[in-house]
Amino acid sequence: MITGIGIDIVQIERMEHWLLNSRLLERFFHADELAVVSQKEKNAAQSLAARFAAKEAFGKALGTGLANLELKDIIVINNDNGKPVIKLTGTALKAFNKSGADNVHISLSHEKENAIAMIVLEGA
Repeated sequence: MITGIGIDIVQIERMEHWLLNSRLLERFFHADELAVVSQKEKNAAQSLAARFAAKEAFGKALGTGLANLELKDIIVINNDNGKPVIKLTGTALKAFNKSGADNVHISLSHEKENAIAMIVLEGA
């Protein structure tokens, strides 16, 4: 059963500015995310924008927004096949467990100046 849906869109240009500020990146992104993005010379801003949109979409799917969530506790990584997955820690894991959901589905996309993410939370 679907327990929550969230969607968000982020301008890629915003992340291009963030790439110039390591303190800002470290505030919102987990080290694992930054390690992946640092390997993407040409598409780093697109990758960051999609991941940031996923964090916002996750809060919307919870129905709480980002209140009481540390954004770097929502970690968007890729599995061995390249599929994006969400790893939750700390405040995000606590909120997820409280939500009654037991599975997170994620879809990311980007084109030209925007990146988008959709999150679907599923529970028993």
